Amino acid sequence: MRPLDNIKQVKELTITPENRFFSAQHEEIESGLTTDIYFIKTKEILDKMGLGDTEVTAEIFTRKEGVLVGVDEVKRLLNNKGVEVWSLKEGDAFSPNETIMRLKGPYNNFGMYETVILGMLASSSGWATRAKITKEAAQGKPVFCFGARHVHPAVSSVMERSAMIGGADGASCILGAKLLGKEPGGTVPHAIFLIVGDTVKVAKSYDELMPSDALRLVLVDTFKDEAEEALRVAEALGDRLDGIRLDTPSERGGVTPGLVKEIRARLDAGGHSKVQIFVSGGLYPEKMKILAEAGADAFGVGSYISAAPPIDMTMDIKEINGKPIAKRGRIPGIIPNSRLEKLL
Repeated sequence: MRPLDNIKQVKELTITPENRFFSAQHEEIESGLTTDIYFIKTKEILDKMGLGDTEVTAEIFTRKEGVLVGVDEVKRLLNNKGVEVWSLKEGDAFSPNETIMRLKGPYNNFGMYETVILGMLASSSGWATRAKITKEAAQGKPVFCFGARHVHPAVSSVMERSAMIGGADGASCILGAKLLGKEPGGTVPHAIFLIVGDTVKVAKSYDELMPSDALRLVLVDTFKDEAEEALRVAEALGDRLDGIRLDTPSERGGVTPGLVKEIRARLDAGGHSKVQIFVSGGLYPEKMKILAEAGADAFGVGSYISAAPPIDMTMDIKEINGKPIAKRGRIPGIIPNSRLEKLL
């Protein structure tokens, strides 16, 4: 699919929504179908005025602090397009108003991608920043991203990859984990317990049928009191049990510090001190801190990460043909940042 050059091409474009998912394919992103229409109009006008090859330098900044993710996608987008790019590295922390990326080249080589570039950076950086916050709240204990079910599947892998770069120790989304060369984490959902009808039966079958390197982590909040169920599973699996998972719903008060303390005490008293307590379900930083102090060993975080607001990014032209320039309210000329590294 060739890149869009003018409004005529846009009007002639026919999309049949009945035969596809609504998310953009990679080729559609590169061709400009996900950009704002005014960039295509700008490209056409500049070309007809003979100014499309005007060399410009543009800089991207944000007014908030955060963790930068999306750099690798921008690199893939702009590769072989005759554009020089300097940037902070994937996973670098950035400060308010810091220049995080600089682009230089003929305007029409990259101008139409402004929407795409900012979107790639804004969403991914938002998810990564939230993941960093949860990792800090966990006080050094493992955090796993379980947020794929809260976002459109087209971006679930982007979200969970971003979360891991931001600080999460793993993710449940298969593609998200594989994009970073990791194996996805997770055992089984409540559905299997409801179908089988007994937690211990599920635990034994899981232990028998799953590979030896699969974590033996069992949900214990489906049928009985969590402490009682934790002991039943621990006694059934013995030393093979790695941990129990608490995902008590909000309708029953959710997972509380008192519940974590009770289960920890009962497991210890029963000779199962090595069994860890994994907590998930509606977690947010303040609650994670309390649960970590109560004895929780690891966390599965979903909506707090997946619902992260994008971090607004702004792209400004700062030079034209080597001469400093800027719109009113901005300082003309590039803003030096020794942290930027040549990307392309």
